[in-house]
Amino acid sequence: MTDFIQNDGSCLRAYFWRTLTLLFVLFVAICSATAQDDDVVRIDTELVSFEVTVTDKHGKLVPNLRKEDFRLLEDGVERPIEFFQPIKKTDEGRPLTVVFALDVSGSMTEAEIARLRSAMQIFISRLADYNSYFAVVSFAMEVRTLQTFTNQKERLERSFEKVVRDQDGLSTHAYDAVDDAVRLIARKSPKVLKGRLPKRAVILVSDGFPVGDVVSPDTLIDRANNAETSVYSVILPSFSRLQADKRPVITPLEASGVIDRTGGKSFYATDKSFDALFQALAEDITASYAIAVYPDTDAKKSGDKTRKVTIQSRNGYTIRQNRNEYKVK
Repeated sequence: MTDFIQNDGSCLRAYFWRTLTLLFVLFVAICSATAQDDDVVRIDTELVSFEVTVTDKHGKLVPNLRKEDFRLLEDGVERPIEFFQPIKKTDEGRPLTVVFALDVSGSMTEAEIARLRSAMQIFISRLADYNSYFAVVSFAMEVRTLQTFTNQKERLERSFEKVVRDQDGLSTHAYDAVDDAVRLIARKSPKVLKGRLPKRAVILVSDGFPVGDVVSPDTLIDRANNAETSVYSVILPSFSRLQADKRPVITPLEASGVIDRTGGKSFYATDKSFDALFQALAEDITASYAIAVYPDTDAKKSGDKTRKVTIQSRNGYTIRQNRNEYKVK
């Protein structure tokens, strides 16, 4: 009996030390993996983020840049970049939250709407390797939400089937539609998801002028900037007329600054297929970088004072920035 008790105690001690060793190894492995994941950091609500897209002198997108390739100036003074994230092809990468705002007014043709459905499906397929979520709204005289955020292709396809021409839609509430889309993003897309800053975008697809809107362009720009959302426009063939120099006629939508002042871009459909256009759009949206800074002590003391922020390329590239100022809350 004595021998049995002694042997049992020895076994228990051996089991204890093996378990302790295993737990230590697991702890070290977890810490190592966490340290190697540069995309996941602790972010608090004070972080002020900006979305930038970089192009070279030929207008081509510049990928694979690092934090060291940028400098951030706040009121003319260089500040350290506290946070930097590109968009990567992975389910664990930066989330993409995209809202389609689709014009279904009477000026749209049935053929355009049919081609649009097909192009949007291809666009979504191109972003299948990204951590992406989509919502769909349509508009003419009224704005309708056809699908809230989802990453399920079947639900999106069913929502596209609901995109039908409104023959009685004599006005085009484009600004109101984008405003609804921005509000949807602000409500449903958290500012931070698992230590990552989502890329937020509204894709406005229209063939005519905004008419009858309640929301003004300036109000819309402020709301989009506050929600850190970029607005892109797709101008369809029924309106993308070309001038003598082959340049598209600028629309009132573009002249309003809603696209430029939110860091978006306009794309023009000039043929019967929209596939190439939406491919270029997908490439542009996924080529952006999140750059963020914490407000300094002086900024916090200044209260509601607006701070001007300019992000520059150390390599002389062209920077497209979603907003150029913020207020300390």
